[in-house]
Amino acid sequence: MSTGDDQRGRQPPRQPARQGAVQDMAQDMAQPVRPDSTAVLRGLGSRLGAVINAAGTFTPVGVSRSSPAVAAAAAWALQHYLPIEALQREVDRQLADFSGLEAGTVVHCTSAAVVLAVAAMMTGPDPDRVARLPDATGMKRRVLLPGPHRVNYGHPIETDIRLPGAEPWIIGDRDHCAWEALDAALAEPEVAGLLLVRSHLTTDPDFDHARACAMARARGVPVVLDAAAQDFNIRRLAAWAPTAILCSAQKYLTAPTAGLVVGTRPFVEAVRLQDKGIGRPMKASKEALVGVLAALQERAGLDVPAYQAEQLRKAESMRQRLSGLSGITASVRPDPQGLPLSRVRVDFDGGAAIARAVTAAMKAGDPAVWVMEHGLAEGFCQLELVSLTEAELDGLAAAFLGALGRPLGRG
Repeated sequence: MSTGDDQRGRQPPRQPARQGAVQDMAQDMAQPVRPDSTAVLRGLGSRLGAVINAAGTFTPVGVSRSSPAVAAAAAWALQHYLPIEALQREVDRQLADFSGLEAGTVVHCTSAAVVLAVAAMMTGPDPDRVARLPDATGMKRRVLLPGPHRVNYGHPIETDIRLPGAEPWIIGDRDHCAWEALDAALAEPEVAGLLLVRSHLTTDPDFDHARACAMARARGVPVVLDAAAQDFNIRRLAAWAPTAILCSAQKYLTAPTAGLVVGTRPFVEAVRLQDKGIGRPMKASKEALVGVLAALQERAGLDVPAYQAEQLRKAESMRQRLSGLSGITASVRPDPQGLPLSRVRVDFDGGAAIARAVTAAMKAGDPAVWVMEHGLAEGFCQLELVSLTEAELDGLAAAFLGALGRPLGRG
């Protein structure tokens, strides 16, 4: 079979190499944007309006910005036919290397990863069970979830548990999960697995994930850790020995949309087996797979201490930009879960009502400014500046000035 590229005298695309896969792809990479598409992109930008994203890796504003190299790799994939199984195996191998765990695989997104991990808890390696889901008749289908981990990423995490036919079983309440209650629940015969969440959205910051993992292992119960934004910490989380860890490829890795599953080989293979059942509509695209390869290669070359220092510099610069505004207090805060970045916390003297009014006014502006809003009820917001340029930092400060209606000074 020939392709349009072959007819123009190009060589067929290489299969992903075991090393240097992204460099090999770059040798025959086509232009990522055709000249006649630029008018479409300009028109789309003008209709949607500009956004300054200080809300972090937030789905409603597109999560992240890919680097030129990652974007070009994804565009290359869109323009080529590729052997998907071989490509998936190459990405799987590199994910295992990245995490230090036995195996890895890629699915459509992190929410899909939760669904498929729950499915794998119930089916194991049995293809007949895989084909029957979401009919879980005869399978263990109770998935334990600590009360403080009932997060909402745009929908309740319980929805992801129910989609493959499982039953969420909440242990404790919003603020606390008693260890005695968790251990007793793990001993129940209908338990398929334990799902834990590592996120700033959980409501018990002192929850001991390592202890919970150890308790599940002692009971022979699979334990899955949803750590969507924790790719920088993946090796530290792996030390807790969960059965699997789920991460987002498009958050701090800044790949195209994809969910990463790493863990024990039998469990990851059970996740992959779901492609023959409910996982079929949740498969990763070729451009996501190639983009993940490129993003993993970039991460391998990242100077993390320099990256962390740059994020601290940005946060301190923004604090100084806001220091002359009355009615607010800006302070720099390290990431509470150990990510190599700092954020700016903005406390409003007028409390929750003013915090909501100011952030709503900024979001309605031009450009629209989005901030981290999970603290508004307590009278503060946070600013994550990871991908912002100096011009955007100025725009963010100007948005606060406009919304507060007071002169801006620098300290």
